[in-house]
Amino acid sequence: MQAKNCAKAYKHNGEGVTMNEKLAMHYVCTREKAWELTKAHKRFWVSNCGCRETRGQCTRSRVDVCLMFTESDPGSGSGKREVTLKEVEDIFREAETKHLVTRPFRNETRTDTDGICFCCDDCCGYFLDPTEKCDKGALIEETDLDTCEQCGACAQVCYFKAREVDSTGMSVNRLMCYGCGLCADVCPEGCIEMVPR
Repeated sequence: MQAKNCAKAYKHNGEGVTMNEKLAMHYVCTREKAWELTKAHKRFWVSNCGCRETRGQCTRSRVDVCLMFTESDPGSGSGKREVTLKEVEDIFREAETKHLVTRPFRNETRTDTDGICFCCDDCCGYFLDPTEKCDKGALIEETDLDTCEQCGACAQVCYFKAREVDSTGMSVNRLMCYGCGLCADVCPEGCIEMVPR
């Protein structure tokens, strides 16, 4: 029930969506791409994450990680405030150290990106509610299994369950890869690249 409430909050009550209905409100991208999207704007607002507020204390990260590029966006949770680029950089650092998935969100007509959610598997509605749609990113993982040491670091941060290490070794289901790039971030061997899908 809580995840569904969160999904409604992210859909801005789900009303008025008529154009580009095939596109989901959210899509996944790498942190680098999310930073490019962010730098294209001059003003920024942050609110508390509706999922984190609805579910309770997140064990992975801070609560104020709903980044918006438009003043009119209500945000998914409480406490909306304008922030500086330095404060936005702090959120991106949090995303890197806490392994948060960058999920930009589109406006109601799906024509522009209005902000970015920083999501995890602990409390975010997308990972808890399999009915919530999210589009895959433009990139996909490419793993050199010959140099992979089978350490499993990448599988631990793959919230999309595309990577698994068991007694037979590393397996990758590329159909499940959404292109967040967290696996490449944590790979100590550098054997994972993000390439065009």
